[in-house]
Amino acid sequence: MSDVVKGPAAYFPSIEKKYGRPISEWQGLIRSSPLTRHMELVTWLKTEHGLGHGHANALVAHTLAEDNAK
Repeated sequence: MSDVVKGPAAYFPSIEKKYGRPISEWQGLIRSSPLTRHMELVTWLKTEHGLGHGHANALVAHTLAEDNAK
């Protein structure tokens, strides 16, 4: 059985290393934002927090998927 992480979460180690914040903190920012649409959140993370597109997209996709699964 493989423990290889796939999907958006595969980016998490590099996000934490590059930006110096834990994933839970990024998810808290996303959840506390008044924005709700995927691309609005991605753009916000890129412009306000300096994330690259792939990293911002992975964080938003994973966070919204978690929230929709509740």
